Amino acid sequence: MKFFPRAIAACRYFFPALLMCLILAAVPASFASAYNAHPKLVVVIVIDQFRGDYLERYRDQFGEGGFRLLLDHGANFTDCNYDYANTRTAPGHATLFTGAYSNGHGIAANEWWDPKKKRIVTSVEDDDTKLVGVAGEIAGNKTGASPHNLLADTLGDELKLATQGRARVLTVSLKDRAAVLPGGFSADAAYWIDPKSGAWVTSTYYRHDLPKWAQDFNAGNRAAKYWDRDWKNANGDVLRSTAHRKGKDGSDAGFYEVVGSAPFANEYELEFAKELVVYENLGAGQATDLLAISLSPNDILGHQVGPDSPEMAAMALALDRELADFFTFLGHQIGLANVWIALSADHGVSALPDAAKKLRIPAANLDANKLEAQINGALMAKFSPGHAASYIKLDYPLAWIDQDAFAAAHVKEHDAENAVGEAMKQAGLRDYFTKSQLAEGEAPDTPLGRKFLNSYSPQGGWYVMGVPAPYTVGSSKGTDHASPYTYDTHVPLAFYGLPFRPGTYRTHAEPVDLVVTLASLLGINAPTHAVGRVLTEALAPSHLAENAAGSSAAGSPAAESNAERPPQ
Repeated sequence: MKFFPRAIAACRYFFPALLMCLILAAVPASFASAYNAHPKLVVVIVIDQFRGDYLERYRDQFGEGGFRLLLDHGANFTDCNYDYANTRTAPGHATLFTGAYSNGHGIAANEWWDPKKKRIVTSVEDDDTKLVGVAGEIAGNKTGASPHNLLADTLGDELKLATQGRARVLTVSLKDRAAVLPGGFSADAAYWIDPKSGAWVTSTYYRHDLPKWAQDFNAGNRAAKYWDRDWKNANGDVLRSTAHRKGKDGSDAGFYEVVGSAPFANEYELEFAKELVVYENLGAGQATDLLAISLSPNDILGHQVGPDSPEMAAMALALDRELADFFTFLGHQIGLANVWIALSADHGVSALPDAAKKLRIPAANLDANKLEAQINGALMAKFSPGHAASYIKLDYPLAWIDQDAFAAAHVKEHDAENAVGEAMKQAGLRDYFTKSQLAEGEAPDTPLGRKFLNSYSPQGGWYVMGVPAPYTVGSSKGTDHASPYTYDTHVPLAFYGLPFRPGTYRTHAEPVDLVVTLASLLGINAPTHAVGRVLTEALAPSHLAENAAGSSAAGSPAAESNAERPPQ
């Protein structure tokens, strides 16, 4: 009989605790709002050059708590494709965080020809800013970066506006463009690395000094421990080394070049992100905070070895472990019940052309320098026979046009772009779309035509977008992206958090849906030029009811969905 009093006493503690757990789980799910910090933190993770098929390809090899947190306890959209052709890093990051394509946010490439400066400029370089945080440099002698080329605002901007600046918005990447563009105009800071040393830097656009915690991070020389290490797979085989070596130009190769293509660089980036969360007190304010992390090493390695190599498989599995560690950190620091996580990528990548050719699939590695010379030669023969001239700069499959060269031949934009396009077809591209044509909306009413219309930007002077053959890349070795084909457009899209109904969803989705869905759940406006839809099929019942009236979502919930809630 002594059992019953003990059982009753235990119930006095157990059932109220259970009830409290249920209440705590239900409240954020029913009353999510950026205005009262439900959730406390939204984390958007972008993996550079992470194809949409990778999650399924390596699913059985993933451990617990990394990718499987989203696959088993989150909403995973397997048919997510960019609806544009310019699948590059800068456009991809701008698209993910503005919810618009290039014809809305204006970022059509990583870099473009500036007709005023008469040189190629990057998508984020800004002469009105200077770099902050590079040791040994004379203050103010390196051009910084900013989002000044964006023509649309971002999720972070709308979060800032909605909360009168109370929300914190911070971004991290190895690459400047992948840190700057996600944060938008009002980010509290964007951090990226100095390619040579690996030290973390920012720009005077955000602040004139690194915060003390970031200074201490750099002063501790945290990058040093990732040098001179062997990267081994699960069998102990050495895949590559981060030993010091010379670069192509004969100088000492830097951190980005050597360590950047190994999973150690992801570890380094997430190590910095943890300190940012702690010292910036993310998730501790009265409004929802936003952290964007773009992981670059997958792209650095992928260009060299392609998507099907043992190194790429090992990179994915290493990243899985590193994400599991980071998610565990978020659980301890903030509590996963208080965090939403979204995962996607800026683009995919082509198979190595040699690998495709072994399967009798037409493919080719091209030499972009030779192609550029061939195209310029054809244009010289037509417009300046006997006189050397450089009419274009080729960023395969896109050609930037030197307006002055055509002005000397008394050729206007429309005719110049058509001439360049025809020369590109002679050099082997399948077709082309000119800037003039896209500006007028003159494209076939086809899926391909729509992708190129969505790729248009008024920035960058005159240009022509070529249509490459599938599995044809502009580098003589390795592989690349920047095509309208599914191997470049297909990327992951997955969400974890209380508002999301776990499952695998086969309904069509696009990267532009990511921020539109988050904005709706947070109760804020979507970014100014957003064209995505709210992914209502993946929302838990309370949120599904809230969004049903205003959603344009079509289709039914996934056939493969789980009834379980995310682990708390």
